[in-house]
Amino acid sequence: MPSKPAPLKKSPAKKAAEKAPEPVPEPEPAPVEAPPADAAPVEAAPTEAAPATEGEAAPAEDTPAAEGGTPAAPAEAAVVEEAPTPPPPAVPTSAPLDVSVDDVTDSSLTIKWNTPETIGDSGLDGYTIEYCKDGTTDWVVAQEELTPTNCYCIKNLTAGHLLRVRVVAVNRGGRSEPGTLAEPVPIREIGERPKIRIPRNLKSCYVKQVGDQINLVIPFHGKPKPVVSWLKDGQLVDTRVNIRNSDKDTIVFIRHAQREDSGVYEISVKVDSFEDKATITLQIVDRPGSPANVKLLDTWDFNAALEWTPPKDNGNTEITGYTIQKADRKTGEWFSVLVHHHRLTATITDLIMGNSYSFRVFAENQVGISEMSAVTKGVAIIHKTGIVYKPPEYPERDFSEAPRFTTPLTNRTATVGYTTKLLCSVRGCPKPTIEWLKNQMIIGKDPKFRQISTQGVCSLEIRKPGSFDGGVYTCRAKNQQGEAVVSCKLVVKQVSLPEADKEKGK
Repeated sequence: MPSKPAPLKKSPAKKAAEKAPEPVPEPEPAPVEAPPADAAPVEAAPTEAAPATEGEAAPAEDTPAAEGGTPAAPAEAAVVEEAPTPPPPAVPTSAPLDVSVDDVTDSSLTIKWNTPETIGDSGLDGYTIEYCKDGTTDWVVAQEELTPTNCYCIKNLTAGHLLRVRVVAVNRGGRSEPGTLAEPVPIREIGERPKIRIPRNLKSCYVKQVGDQINLVIPFHGKPKPVVSWLKDGQLVDTRVNIRNSDKDTIVFIRHAQREDSGVYEISVKVDSFEDKATITLQIVDRPGSPANVKLLDTWDFNAALEWTPPKDNGNTEITGYTIQKADRKTGEWFSVLVHHHRLTATITDLIMGNSYSFRVFAENQVGISEMSAVTKGVAIIHKTGIVYKPPEYPERDFSEAPRFTTPLTNRTATVGYTTKLLCSVRGCPKPTIEWLKNQMIIGKDPKFRQISTQGVCSLEIRKPGSFDGGVYTCRAKNQQGEAVVSCKLVVKQVSLPEADKEKGK
């Protein structure tokens, strides 16, 4: 139920209207010649002052008239100075906005609206709701007092009637222009309010490529059968878009999508005066156009600097990168040097000296790279330059070293008639000369002895030694840095036979 509005305060205009007549009777008692006549106004002064008890001019009327009316002039001047400036005339508000149905049953109708756009200095006292049957002009006020809220329920209605409803804003300036429902409302119980169920994949922007087939199924609820309508960007849907409606869903079918099919599609499902709306954003994308104004900024050493501007046609989607290719003027074959490059400038490196190069740039988006490319007008020429190879200079190192035996000779025992070998190892720089000695005598080239020296390993082979080949053997190594010697003792033993074997031998 609407709440009772607050009592209205008395406007300044009414107060001014009550104060304005007060100075008018003052000039009447001005004649001094007839004192009896002055007495009558004095008695009447309280009667006139009664409505002015709320104002400030009452004390001025209490001045005694017996003094000959001389003080009347100051009292009249005080009233003129205290008179307030008349306020501007009161103006009604503008009409309430967006009057719509919130609920309807077989005996009541609930409507809602928005506050008027313009209210003014006169304020807003409340709203009056009026209704009438469709086809008549007998408007009936729905409530006894003004309602301050933006929603009201009209009760005790007759089922089956078709009503028109309007809302009027009221202030001290009067009634505003009415805000009216767009269509009459039937008073009846609604079986099921309309509700659109947008699929999850359509709640965000739905993206398809040019030429793809589009088939969108939008389910909804509502009884009796709802009335379904479609709009694209606020306009009627093009005839290329096929709309198929049933009791439970609506289908949007486009056989070959085009760029102009992109936009915001609005679906409206309506049951009587109840309506549900939803929007679907459709984006049809294509390959981008080629970049513009590709320039060869500079060439130095084996490098070239390029610059370009984004394509004018981005394919109805964001540009994700660029592909840069180069071609040698001799072969004319193109090779990709940068892929998925995000900047509008690039430096191409590792160019071959003596060749001339052309460059081209492709734009990329989520569909792919552009069919056409932008080619540089200029040619990057990598000039030949004289190059003199200077081998690195390394400081010479003195590897000279006096001979030093790393593995010495060891004492050995040999058997008469069995070849034996003496081994040792030596290092030194330059390569040392090896000599073998027996009992301090140089062996030389005696065929009984075989001397071998390979990569620092020295060996002396004694072929079938006899008992007289025993003694002290020495290996001597010497070079420009010095010499080194190592010795060992060789013992040659005779094989001893048992006495039985000796007798057999005899």
